[in-house]
Amino acid sequence: DTPVLREVCYLIGPDQRVLWSDASGSPVALPDSRERWEAIWSRRAELVEVAHSHPHGPLAFSQEDTTTMAALTSALGRSLRFSIVAPGGVWCRDEEGREGRVDPEPPWAAEVRARSGMPVSAEEE
Repeated sequence: DTPVLREVCYLIGPDQRVLWSDASGSPVALPDSRERWEAIWSRRAELVEVAHSHPHGPLAFSQEDTTTMAALTSALGRSLRFSIVAPGGVWCRDEEGREGRVDPEPPWAAEVRARSGMPVSAEEE
């Protein structure tokens, strides 16, 4: 069986704890949802990172990702860490706006890949 590829979103709290997650039906889009925005808002005090997958890549933020990150930062009144989990690794933008590959990968990255239909680790490519 070929796995179904889809984008997923994880809200991460202190100590790399997964606070909430959801998934789309598409490998190339994670449409806005009221449920996700409500999950972000209700967890805003403990939210430290928003991660989502790019099952087909790239290991980079899209223009849509960039505008969504700006909207979240504005709505929350503070910066968060944002991450992409792709077949080739994990890429993040920290609270100061610095970007780069995350190594070692966070503990939830394998679960994000599995839920997205990707190989569980970047080494399995």
